[in-house]
Amino acid sequence: MINGSGGRAGAGGAGTVVGAEWGWLMFALVVRFELLDDEAAVEFDRLASETLPLIESSEPGTLVYATHRIEDEPLARVFYEVYRDREAFESHERQPHVVRFHAEKERCLAGARVEFLEPSGTKGIPRD
Repeated sequence: MINGSGGRAGAGGAGTVVGAEWGWLMFALVVRFELLDDEAAVEFDRLASETLPLIESSEPGTLVYATHRIEDEPLARVFYEVYRDREAFESHERQPHVVRFHAEKERCLAGARVEFLEPSGTKGIPRD
């Protein structure tokens, strides 16, 4: 799903909780951010580094929240996010630190792409 403004695309039917047939429930997504310039990249990274500790300390339903730089693409970032279930994702999106991150990151972005994932096998994701 693409949301050119850099915000989260609506989940609708995509990204519904899946995986029960393999013994786990999860909700996962990948977000690719395209940043405006080097200054925007520094600001975006600052915002992400301020937000991540708050996600770690206050969101038990957020199982994985991994931020990445892309080799040879200094103005791109990728976030890989795994939540216990859809409710955990929705709770994440309502947290004040996440609301602030979404609002403040907008000035850094040239665009973003959000892709909701369905598991087809995994190692390292807790099972119910």
